Amino acid sequence: MRIGFDNDKYIQMQSQKILQRIEKFGDKLYLEFGGKLFDDYHASRVVPGFLPDTKINMLRELKDSAEIILAIHAGDIERNKIRNDIDIAYDREVLRLIDAFTSRGFYVSGVVITRYRENQPAVDKFAENLERLGMRVYRHYPIEGYPKNPKFIVSDEGFGKNDFIETTHPLVVVTAPGPGSGKLAVCLSQIYQEFRRGVRAGYAKFETFPVWNLPLNHPVNLAYEAATIDLDDMNMIDPFHLEAYGVSTVNYNRDVESFPVLNTIFTHIYGQSPYKSPTDMGVNMIGYCITDEDAVKHAAEQEIIRRYYQAACEAKRGRIDKEQVYKAEFIMSRAGLTQSDRPVVAAAVGKAEETGKAAMAIELPDGRLITGKTGSLVGPSAGALINALKALAGINPEIDLIAPIILEPIRKLKTEHFGSENPLLHSDELLYALSICAATNPTADLAVKQLPKLKGCEAHSSVMLTRADISVYRRLGINLTMEPIRSGNRMYM
Repeated sequence: MRIGFDNDKYIQMQSQKILQRIEKFGDKLYLEFGGKLFDDYHASRVVPGFLPDTKINMLRELKDSAEIILAIHAGDIERNKIRNDIDIAYDREVLRLIDAFTSRGFYVSGVVITRYRENQPAVDKFAENLERLGMRVYRHYPIEGYPKNPKFIVSDEGFGKNDFIETTHPLVVVTAPGPGSGKLAVCLSQIYQEFRRGVRAGYAKFETFPVWNLPLNHPVNLAYEAATIDLDDMNMIDPFHLEAYGVSTVNYNRDVESFPVLNTIFTHIYGQSPYKSPTDMGVNMIGYCITDEDAVKHAAEQEIIRRYYQAACEAKRGRIDKEQVYKAEFIMSRAGLTQSDRPVVAAAVGKAEETGKAAMAIELPDGRLITGKTGSLVGPSAGALINALKALAGINPEIDLIAPIILEPIRKLKTEHFGSENPLLHSDELLYALSICAATNPTADLAVKQLPKLKGCEAHSSVMLTRADISVYRRLGINLTMEPIRSGNRMYM
């Protein structure tokens, strides 16, 4: 993968920009932090060179000035909402984030449960668990007419009814396990209550995407739309910024639609609004740190296609409706792309047609396309992995790195003792076997040593894979897509 982003420059520029915004307000800044602070794999795929933990590393530059508030929507706890990229429920993700912050030396002020109502057993149990672990829990309540009744919102019966979060640092980062958690409302509630206590607190927004100073239909910004089809987000020119400054900048519909209301709330709190546009509120510097435009465009285009396949498979599983697939397909067409612009697709589908069975393809860093087919002992994802490792190590593809005499007992263990109906070995099972062989077989050891080189590679399957295989590819850092076809017409995947 070609690097197209200066990560060190970004960390320096971004932390400086946040410090400048703190100085603008004087006492305290509430920073609504959109996107993922940890494990931002979308950003690292779309802007190659941007590391998954870049944003938290940037915040470490401000660690002595910062503290963290985590927000979670009560309804997301009740619905057991899942963060799909790492397959973890939002309530457990809050616990993981607390550990991640504290292990890096950040102070976590507490957890805010937003839109809290009485008689929510799962929510109350979650709060009790947090308190038992020593974490402060605050409750913010639904406000009638929010956000379109600013006079009531900015009152004792509106924001004034919420629990006030005691903070001690000049920078308060408000983040969440995912979108729709109520971060903005938490910031505004705190600003109002701080103002009542004589503290002039400011607000700013950090969103990685869309990138305000890239063109509206730049592949990076279209990839953001493709990633948020479930939120109905749509990039658009910020009309308030254009009117105020005569400069075209990119924002998205939710911020543009809510800005007049937000501006009115600011005016009710401060007497006048500190911002003239949604773009003014942001502090994102990512657009200034792109070093290779072509590399970034190519990476973003691949992400757009990947998001289409992800939507198609999620619809096949019944998790989303077809409307979202149509949106993903429309975004792909706006970018001038088709499935054929992803080379591994044709390679995997072609191998499946040739063999009459499920197949897999992996594109190596040098552009070679390596395929794997369904065998007598292994599935296509495992077969493609072993073939890719051989290719990377320069091992003759005809050499068996793992003797069938070793694989057969594992297969019997699966079917006869663990009750598995699928006799074919998954990717993780094959890699465990390969690692054992590597202890006595130098050629197998050479293959194992190639595993880090798979990070950032592209892969495609002619059928939908099992969770076990998907997990292995994810952990190896391989960008996986799949045809929305159930293997063997199985209902459960």
